[in-house]
Amino acid sequence: MSEQEKIFADGFSFKYPSDKAPQFVIGKLSVKVDDAKAFLEKHQDGGWVNLEIKEAKNGKPYVELSTFKPKKDEGPAPF
Repeated sequence: MSEQEKIFADGFSFKYPSDKAPQFVIGKLSVKVDDAKAFLEKHQDGGWVNLEIKEAKNGKPYVELSTFKPKKDEGPAPF
């Protein structure tokens, strides 16, 4: 399976919480409205945009467009 080119989500920034944050805080998402609006308009599909929060090899998080498309249903699976 070949890996598709990454599409980073313009206008979205995810950061891990500080050591002082409560344990239930997973992270912080910041949105730069103008950049995010343009990105969302460009990549929307049926009114939705799916994003994935991933971790780079250097340990820093980033936000990427999810390009996963399920295969069309071809009927019941053979037994």
